[in-house]
Amino acid sequence: MRKKLAAGNWKMNGTAAALEEVTALAGAHPRPVADILICPPATLIDRMAAVAKGTAIALGGQDCHAAHTGAHTGDIAAHMLADAGATHVILGHSERRTDHGETDADVRAKTLAALDAGLVAVVCVGETEGQRDAGETLNVIGTQLAGSLPDEGVTGATVVVAYEPVWAIGTGRVPTIEQIAEVHDFMRAELAKRFGDVAEGIRLLYGGSVKPANAAEIFATSNVDGALVGGASLKAVDFSAIISALEVA
Repeated sequence: MRKKLAAGNWKMNGTAAALEEVTALAGAHPRPVADILICPPATLIDRMAAVAKGTAIALGGQDCHAAHTGAHTGDIAAHMLADAGATHVILGHSERRTDHGETDADVRAKTLAALDAGLVAVVCVGETEGQRDAGETLNVIGTQLAGSLPDEGVTGATVVVAYEPVWAIGTGRVPTIEQIAEVHDFMRAELAKRFGDVAEGIRLLYGGSVKPANAAEIFATSNVDGALVGGASLKAVDFSAIISALEVA
């Protein structure tokens, strides 16, 4: 039985004042049925770890470098995230793929680095609006899955896959339930072909304008094990409502 996961990606948002949101969220969910993960900016991980200590909230990074150390100004190694208190890391988010030109091969290398550091890799895949309109969604998702995940070390305990239709992130647009189910069922089947029975334990998250108002319907969808939430995770009251919807799904 896969445990549900509500993951919040704060992106480039949050300063010390935002730590009070973590305290509020922890208070609202002292013994959650679902796992709760927040991925703040790297500048907050260490301080947030202190605030979240003893609570049910896990922390993650938003990216890591594939190398363990070296002359990579501005980058952060996976083991550095772990040292700061992170247990997870988001990899291959569409904003990294688009803004920084990350390829599937880059994401695979980073995933290997994350696994080596003992971090759970939250690997993102997703199509653009043009790709969906051209009927290429499943081909794009299949290619990204094949190229972004390594051949070894992938289990339900080490990897989470997040489907984020690029055209729905932060736009307020949400695919139909049928479209979400099609992609999530496809991902499960593709993972099963490659990893066998292990695939049944890999959690599949949906991300793309998830809000309290639409969360329940999304979480009732086939092979949706939770959500990777953007803006709605910045405020405890909004993220809490999404977590509550996931727990009763």
